[in-house]
Amino acid sequence: MKPTFNFPSLGPAYIIAEIGGNFTNAREATALIDAAADCNVNAIKLQTYRAETIASRKAIFDMENTGVTSQFDLFKKYEIDKKLHHDVFNYAARRGLDYFSTPSHESDADMLEGLGVAVYKIGSDDAVNLPFLRYVARKGKPMILATGMCTMDEVRDSARVVREAGCPRLILLHAITSYPTHAEHVNLAAMQAMMREFPDLEVGYSDHTLGITACICAAAMGARVLEKHFTCDKHAPGPDHMLSADPAQMKELVQRVREFELMRGNGIKQPALSEEKTRLNNRKSIVLMHAISKGERLTPSHLAVKRPGHGIAPRHLPELPGRSVNKDMKRDDILSWEDLD
Repeated sequence: MKPTFNFPSLGPAYIIAEIGGNFTNAREATALIDAAADCNVNAIKLQTYRAETIASRKAIFDMENTGVTSQFDLFKKYEIDKKLHHDVFNYAARRGLDYFSTPSHESDADMLEGLGVAVYKIGSDDAVNLPFLRYVARKGKPMILATGMCTMDEVRDSARVVREAGCPRLILLHAITSYPTHAEHVNLAAMQAMMREFPDLEVGYSDHTLGITACICAAAMGARVLEKHFTCDKHAPGPDHMLSADPAQMKELVQRVREFELMRGNGIKQPALSEEKTRLNNRKSIVLMHAISKGERLTPSHLAVKRPGHGIAPRHLPELPGRSVNKDMKRDDILSWEDLD
């Protein structure tokens, strides 16, 4: 099992299926990985935590997807052990997917390091946890940092700490830590603000909306990474299934993003290869309105601009009156420079 992080510096967006929290055993995880691979995502991601180290017994959730409930009890229900991490990572590798996780404590990061992960994702809950960011950064692996709930000043501080601690590659994700996130709160313009603020860093988007529109829009607005929760059943028990993409949605998300990337092109304004014929057939050139004899001089009444574009370009129309033709020509003949004396 060789860990990989096949994230290109340029080119297609890197699409992550977040399956953490949506399985509790190897059978469920395998089904998710198979479905994610069939959707042609780049990677699957887990969540690595233990209830004892992520939340006190006084912490509560109060969100649309959870209602009011104990954070400790919910985390305890969905925490997974080292062996399941290993089995999930191993199966993802066999399916040709990159794999990594979000640690929530130094001990989580140490376990993941022992499993040989190639990159660390840091959740928005730890985006301003500077000691933890420094600890993970010192492992010398790339880091993906979600920035939900952050101000730009906080993102600056966190990015500085991570880079100063030796992280070789930092990727920032715009995120909104509302579950689910509704359209009026997505604020993709903030993602572009981070692109301007950190021109030397790659910036992407971590999505918690109920559909896939936000991810497609983020790709069109320049996101280099797209992360979307993923489930095989949106109605399964658990807090994240409702805001996860199912296989049909994820497949469409990947297809639409890849279609956009084809449409985006290279940014050079020039005729497309497909326009080679239409450039000649659908442009216009100078043609004769009626027949003219060899040696006769052209007058404005002889000339019109019509399709196709095989002849003298319309911009030369003022230059032609007074020129004589060197052969007999008929109505609608296309004038070329070779026809003129």
